[in-house]
Parts: sequence; C-alpha cells; structure tokens
Amino acid sequence: MRDGLFALCALALACSALAEPKPGDCVLFREGGVGLLLKTPTYWLKGSIAGISNEFRLAGRCPHIGKPESAYSRDDWVRVAAAMPCVESGADGREVAVVRISVAVEEWETPWSNLHGTVGWLFRGHFLDKPLKKGELIEMDANWLENCPR
Repeated sequence: MRDGLFALCALALACSALAEPKPGDCVLFREGGVGLLLKTPTYWLKGSIAGISNEFRLAGRCPHIGKPESAYSRDDWVRVAAAMPCVESGADGREVAVVRISVAVEEWETPWSNLHGTVGWLFRGHFLDKPLKKGELIEMDANWLENCPR
C-alpha cells in the first residue's frame, strides 16, 4: 500500500502544475498510465472550475487497508481519498493548507470492468462514490488536477 500511496502522492505533485486556477478554466483528473514498456490505460475526468476554496486540514495517518491496491474496493478508495493529505509516520496532526476545487463535470472515460482496469478513483462511470453526470459538481483537491492541454 505504501508504494501505491507514494505513487498517488507523486501523481498529485506532478499534477500540481495547475497554475493559478481560475473559475472557468478547463481541468483534468487522470488515473492510470503506469508502466515503462506496457503502460496501463489512462482514464480521465474533464471539467471546468466552478469554484475555489482554501481550507486547513490536519494531516493524519494514512489509512491501512490491509490488502493490495489491486484488491481495493470503491469504499477503500473513498477512505484513502478522505484521509488525504496524510502521512505514513512522523508529524501526525500537522496542519496543512489545502486548495479545494469545485469541478463541473463535462466528459470522462472510466473502466467498466476489471478487464479494462482495476477499481480506482474512476470506475464504472463514478469518481470515487459519486456518479458522473454532465454538469454535476465534484469537490476535489487542486493537487489532483492538471490544466487541459491547449
């Protein structure tokens, strides 16, 4: 699990290239694309920024699910996402500034079975436990997003 959370944190840092987010900007949430020679498929959610808020959260310990990421259920991923930002050890309870983005959903591509991709943040037309619908607002951390390519 530690490797998966590390990869997710690395993804969040890589995607933190969301430069000066403004309402109306096009943003993407991507998942997958792992591997050197044979890459896993990349699934995505595209939308526009409907709102931005700043908040402070306590960085608690990352949840210990007790099974490999490939066996995570949707509830397990919801637990992991709700705990973010989190730490493996050490400075438990440190206050962290978090930028939250309200995304108006426009388009998406998600796996529909385990043959297409394992249950992740995007699966069967859902982002975590929320069904994806055009125009629906979804709250997420700005670090999980990137600007749409021009």
